[in-house]
Amino acid sequence: MSEKNCIQIINKLVTCHDATRDELVFLLEHREQIDDNLLRFFFTSAQKTASLYYGNKIYLRGLIEISSFCKNDCYYCGLRRSNKSALRYRLSEEEILDCVTQGSKIGLHTFVLQGGEDNYWNVEHLVPIINKIKKITPTSAVTLSLGEMSSGSYRLLFEAGADRYLLRHEAISEELYAKLHPTEMKLQTRLEALNNLKKIGFQVGSGFMTGRPFETAENVADDLIFLKNFAPHMVGLGPFIPQADTPFSDKICGTSDNTIFLLAIIRLLLPNVLLPATTALATIDESGYEKAILAGANVIMPNLTPQGARCAYRIYDGKANACDTASQIGEIKEKLAKIGYAISLDRGDAKRIGDITND
Repeated sequence: MSEKNCIQIINKLVTCHDATRDELVFLLEHREQIDDNLLRFFFTSAQKTASLYYGNKIYLRGLIEISSFCKNDCYYCGLRRSNKSALRYRLSEEEILDCVTQGSKIGLHTFVLQGGEDNYWNVEHLVPIINKIKKITPTSAVTLSLGEMSSGSYRLLFEAGADRYLLRHEAISEELYAKLHPTEMKLQTRLEALNNLKKIGFQVGSGFMTGRPFETAENVADDLIFLKNFAPHMVGLGPFIPQADTPFSDKICGTSDNTIFLLAIIRLLLPNVLLPATTALATIDESGYEKAILAGANVIMPNLTPQGARCAYRIYDGKANACDTASQIGEIKEKLAKIGYAISLDRGDAKRIGDITND
């Protein structure tokens, strides 16, 4: 009976791009009982869905980790303010612009400025940098991933030329969110920030970690339903990986199989979404990029951060991509060629429903 139900649910995802909460819970609880043929059909369907919108092209985003300072104390993150062992740095404006210049020379057309919630990186300091990035590479997209800010700050960043904002919701369950964060952090504040970003006009990314401590199948299903309803332009989904200097240092790492399975579900629920194959997945699985793409992912983020700073940005342990950017992109090209894909260096905006590629 469980196999028959899984077939029905997967067929519904493939044909209707939808599923109920109960159907998703059932599918998640019976994942390990799904036979290999059905799994292949599931992953292939997700891959074909991505190809309808994006062809065989994988978009690259140049990641610049601008600060390891953070005012928050999230229990899972190595950048948390209580971590006295964390190596703290803050890139200068010159260093950030140099990263953009080098990335632009390689041909990248999206730059992601990511960091902890560092009070230094407010509108006063970010707006001039966004302006200068747009002068260096006018056709490129600027993406920010710097946490919660006021609606007014978001608007000023958008008016300065920022195109996208990535802000994972982390957990749509109040109970689970509270288990992952200190009491001063509220889910409602996060959701308000996401809604403000969308209203202002940003292309918005959200998401969560797989294999989070304390999560249940019901929690994951609720996260998936939230994403379906919120309809972000991008979903960031990677496995939880412990960091040694956090309260979750003894928790079990998320798995590659579970991450790939959820990527396929998200691709089918949100057929036109931008869906990264994350560095976290590549960290726990050397074939993580390829497996993710063959399950519907279509974005990879090579790291442009200066080498010394990159080693200090330890949100989790064992992070992949320690080599220089050119080598990273060379390795990505080789991996993609083996599975019939190629990189795309354009800015890679999300397609609209109805936009079907002829690639």
